[in-house]
Amino acid sequence: MSSIIKTESTSTQKTEFRGAGGIEGPAQENGLSRITSLIDEANARERYEVEGEGQKAHLPTSNVHELQKKIVSWEDGDPECPYNWSAKRKAFIVVIGMTIVINSTMGSSLPSNAIPFISNDFHITSSAAQILPISIFLVGYILGPLLFGPLSETYGRRIMMISTFILFTIFTMACALAPNFGGMLVFRFLTGVNASSPIAVVGGIYADLYDDPVTRGRAVAAFIGGTCVGPLVAPVISGFVAPTIGWRWAFWIGLIFAGASMVLLLFLPETYGPILLANRASALRKATGNSQIFAPIELEKKGLKQMVSVTLTRPLRMIYFELIVAATCAYLAVAYGIFYMYFEAYPIIFQGVYHLSPGIAGLMFLPIAAGAACATGLFLCYDSYLQRAQRLHKPWTSREEFRRLPLACIGGPCYVVALFWLGWTARPSIPFYVPMLAGIPFGMGYVLIFMALLNYLTDAYDIFAASAMAASSCCRSVAGAVLPFAATPMYRNLGVAWASSLLGFLSLGMCIVPFMFLWKGDVLREGSMFCTYLRERKEKEQEAIERERMAREAVVEKV
Repeated sequence: MSSIIKTESTSTQKTEFRGAGGIEGPAQENGLSRITSLIDEANARERYEVEGEGQKAHLPTSNVHELQKKIVSWEDGDPECPYNWSAKRKAFIVVIGMTIVINSTMGSSLPSNAIPFISNDFHITSSAAQILPISIFLVGYILGPLLFGPLSETYGRRIMMISTFILFTIFTMACALAPNFGGMLVFRFLTGVNASSPIAVVGGIYADLYDDPVTRGRAVAAFIGGTCVGPLVAPVISGFVAPTIGWRWAFWIGLIFAGASMVLLLFLPETYGPILLANRASALRKATGNSQIFAPIELEKKGLKQMVSVTLTRPLRMIYFELIVAATCAYLAVAYGIFYMYFEAYPIIFQGVYHLSPGIAGLMFLPIAAGAACATGLFLCYDSYLQRAQRLHKPWTSREEFRRLPLACIGGPCYVVALFWLGWTARPSIPFYVPMLAGIPFGMGYVLIFMALLNYLTDAYDIFAASAMAASSCCRSVAGAVLPFAATPMYRNLGVAWASSLLGFLSLGMCIVPFMFLWKGDVLREGSMFCTYLRERKEKEQEAIERERMAREAVVEKV
């Protein structure tokens, strides 16, 4: 077992930290900002030290004092570091992540075309109550990421993924056996809470594996494709199963798929560098009998107070104080909320206007999946174009924003066009396949927006990616849970054309977000406390590595 052990004094060392925009001192901050800044500064410093040792290059050995702790870190090319794992092993982990995400998102819309049959079985007549089987699941999506994203940064990815997926599987079975409507809603909520774990954690797993932004971006693109495929397959399942063999079989099929996926999930290794180093430190303590060997994460402050005040509140603080996170969350919330409104709007359009059966109406979602596939192809084409431009040292490639955001600038208008297309072609005089084909630009726009903005979040916040993704997941789940309640009354009162147009105008207003990032993204990142600190620490690490390299070369020359 190869590793680098640094010696660290137990005495307290001061670390310089500049606040957002270089502003220092309490006189320039109000009370709430000051308190939050202190939390974020300490949190960012502590977390970077932990994760910097866990995943990044090591710094030179510190001074040795009386009482010493030996800190374990990776050495260059360490085969146990996730960055150095083989391409096949990484690809296998990416497939596991996609499979679990498809389970999670498929569960969200699984009862969509079974709702009329569930309502008849449980004698539910309220239109608002009929939306609850989907919306209550998404309420679970709101709460879950606030727990599982940050906790995966403290206890590791594997334990979060496996434990929550086991509970997801159990509660999916409970939905199939639900004795009454109230019981089913409780089980759907608990299923949603546990289904939210991969949404928050898988992005962090991919960031653990890939330090290269290009390969990491492709992995995140695959993850986003999984989040789109699941909700579109589920209405087809429930549309054909519920009218023939009963609505409970929609959940049984979901359970069968989850059981098969569980076998795959058990092969998921721990990918989080700090936890791997903690395991290594534990093994070294047993092997050497030296109780002063530690991994950086073992020196991190823990306890209920630390967890509540820092770890679990980190996503909320990022939403409130990080403009990049807040704007991204707002745009994704609108796109996601409209996506889930479609599960109410499509039956109104294709069963109400065109009188199609539930099963055939479920097939109307498939062009959205085709659009998602087109978006993935466009993403890969742009990725190749960007790499060629980088090799040619084109000036625009040096800007962080141009790595991802142009795709959202394409996806946003596609999304808007699709909404107007659906609204103004859905009428009896026009064949059903015309509004159905509006799903292609819709799926393309939806996936491009998510690919660009979630990758941008991952790149900008690096080691805080899981918390940033958790913030995004929480916000969009609020919209996904709430907006569908407005779908039926809006489409009935305004009509299909103007209801879709209203959503189109709302999406048009949000299109400004990626363009704003392209224009002022560097300024926004400079004003971000997390981004500023990460950049400064990386610069110091590179300087330290360069000094070490020069020192080694000097020694070689003397010899």
